[in-house]
Amino acid sequence: MDTPPPRTEPTAPTDADIAAFKEQLGRPPRGLRTIAHRCPCGLPDVVETAPRLEDGTPFPTTYYLTCPRAASAIGTLEANGVMKEMTARLAEDAELADAYRAAHQDYLARRDAIEELVGFPSAGGMPDRVKCLHVLVAHSLVAGPGVNPLGDEALAMLPEWWRKGPCVTVPEPPAESEEARP
Repeated sequence: MDTPPPRTEPTAPTDADIAAFKEQLGRPPRGLRTIAHRCPCGLPDVVETAPRLEDGTPFPTTYYLTCPRAASAIGTLEANGVMKEMTARLAEDAELADAYRAAHQDYLARRDAIEELVGFPSAGGMPDRVKCLHVLVAHSLVAGPGVNPLGDEALAMLPEWWRKGPCVTVPEPPAESEEARP
């Protein structure tokens, strides 16, 4: 990737954001708290979820990647063995392992600021292995460069998924009828 997408500030989800999420994942959101990062096209690409779903089920994946183009590109990295290579490097590179443990602590602190999930891991395999690049990239997009070294690496390996424009078409809300207007 030539230039990673810029960091964006979290925002409350709008009706259009929720409609985009439904189009991106093919289902309504669960535990949605904020739009944690926006793709340069303007659509959500990472959402922040509650540590517990509405029914009380723990959901430790705080940052959830929603863009199908980014997710597909990350899936290709996973299929090509990038996670295995990164995990092996963690065992060999003490500095990288320390930085990855710090990323794990950052992830937990962000989740625990919402609600503490005692005894639940962070996500993505942190702090000892790489289990899900989707989570690591989502964390990097939200936290910004330098917080999650392996998320940053995976992000740098991705194509610029936003260059083709929005990944989904968000349905327009129905127009108000003349009679319904005040």
